[in-house]
Amino acid sequence: MKMSPGQGVLVNLPDKKDAATDLYTTFQHNDVDVELDYMMAKGSNSGIYLQGRYEVQLLDSWGVRNAAAADNGGIYERWDDARGKGSEGYEGYAPRQNASRAPGLWQHLKISFQAPRFNANGKKIANARMLQVVLNGVVIHDNVEMLGPTRGGGDEEGVMGPLRIQGDHGAVAFRNIVYQTFNNPQPQLTNLTYKVYKGKYEKEPDFTKLPPEAQGSATILSSDLNKIDNEFIIRYNGTLDVATAGQYDFRMQTPGGNGVLKINNQVVVPSGNGGMGKVTLPAGKLPFELLYAKYVSWEKSALALSIAGPGIRNFLLSDINTGVNDVVDPILIEANVNTTLRSFMDIPGGKRIVHAASVGSPQNVHFTYDMDHGNMVQAWRGGFLNATPMWHDRGDGSSRPVGAVLYFGEPAFLVQKLSDKQAPWSTDTTGRSFKIMGYEMDTNDRPAFLYNVYDAEVTDDIKVMDNGSGLSRNLTFKNGGNDLYVRIAEGKSIEALSNGLYLIDDKSYYLQIDNASKTAPFIRDANGRKELLVPVQTKLSYSVLF
Repeated sequence: MKMSPGQGVLVNLPDKKDAATDLYTTFQHNDVDVELDYMMAKGSNSGIYLQGRYEVQLLDSWGVRNAAAADNGGIYERWDDARGKGSEGYEGYAPRQNASRAPGLWQHLKISFQAPRFNANGKKIANARMLQVVLNGVVIHDNVEMLGPTRGGGDEEGVMGPLRIQGDHGAVAFRNIVYQTFNNPQPQLTNLTYKVYKGKYEKEPDFTKLPPEAQGSATILSSDLNKIDNEFIIRYNGTLDVATAGQYDFRMQTPGGNGVLKINNQVVVPSGNGGMGKVTLPAGKLPFELLYAKYVSWEKSALALSIAGPGIRNFLLSDINTGVNDVVDPILIEANVNTTLRSFMDIPGGKRIVHAASVGSPQNVHFTYDMDHGNMVQAWRGGFLNATPMWHDRGDGSSRPVGAVLYFGEPAFLVQKLSDKQAPWSTDTTGRSFKIMGYEMDTNDRPAFLYNVYDAEVTDDIKVMDNGSGLSRNLTFKNGGNDLYVRIAEGKSIEALSNGLYLIDDKSYYLQIDNASKTAPFIRDANGRKELLVPVQTKLSYSVLF
């Protein structure tokens, strides 16, 4: 990394004078969401301490097969020398899977933290929690209870504390740091009453003319109030105690029917509005009314209402035990051996690959091949596939990656015929004569994809590298013309390093071209983006490192 004084990126070099110190924010936080990008140097170690006490580990853990609490994304151990040598560390939490990127690449981390709770006498009544930690798009921790500060976090716990970035164990960089604190009290529902009316009501009725089937007081919103199974309407009334004025977001789910939410005598979520609503509320005790009409006989009744507001994290006002959707055990496909699965595959931008072949490996490195374009569309580390959308109930034919996904852009053909080096990369199929010829399996059940394009016969052989650092791709061409090109990378930036090594798309992944001096790769501008092209020869080999 080339560095100069500036703004926007924090770089720590502990081998430099006065650099081996931790960084503390000037603000103190209670509950907080933190989101940031970070980059590790090879072998480096850092960490993010919530309230300066509870560490989420940052480490160069590239290629680690079985991550531990001390690896990247782990919640670091607590420490007690009195436990005896070799047993000092305890209560650490390993990430669910290793979603780490290679050193020198930007990684993305999101943390939702809930601070410990104390009563009026200062006694702790609830432990801190990592509500969720997401690394490179993968949930690696979910609702983890912190019984005390992690090692290096001290012994005392409190209501508030600063964010702390560890800076004494290796070079590390940070950018795009965003935080949101949640220190304001949550609104509370009080004086809650309900009435249940029997019948099919697709519109709000005149309640003055309807006798209730049941009525009473309630402590929480729920659809589980009566013995009527299918056609009924529940009407809740009460008071919403709002301590902090400002804009509030509501989300209401009413399966099998419809619902209306009214607060302070105004409609917040109207009937048929998809269950979403925003409203500016004053502080105080505000009239609250909620209607839930159930009239679709075959759906299970349920009711959920959540709220978020200024300095208030989204939370449920309704019964947490009333499920809105049936819980489905996920259908997960592991790749303990080399595994290929055909399915639909959805990628960002609303694109669906309808002839996708996903190839998994026991090295926990996988990729999806688009057989309509003869190209890779994504690669990932971690678990292989979630086939629940394809195989549960009627299914929709799609599967989803389980790990941290690297996308290669819009679906596009790998090979193109160009009149000159600056001719645009066409997106249509005119004159291309593309025809997929399937794939051949080697003795280890790894596919090599075959297709014809522009009269050239192409063998596209993609394998996981022996050390699990990425994917090696070997392209073989028969009968290729002099005006054929391969576009091996596209992105908002492509940086040439040395000896055929490139950094792609703002340091998202590395690309290493074998025999770059002979294959003559070149970078060109294309509609405000960059493309890396290679003229077609008999063979082309390169690696994707991520």
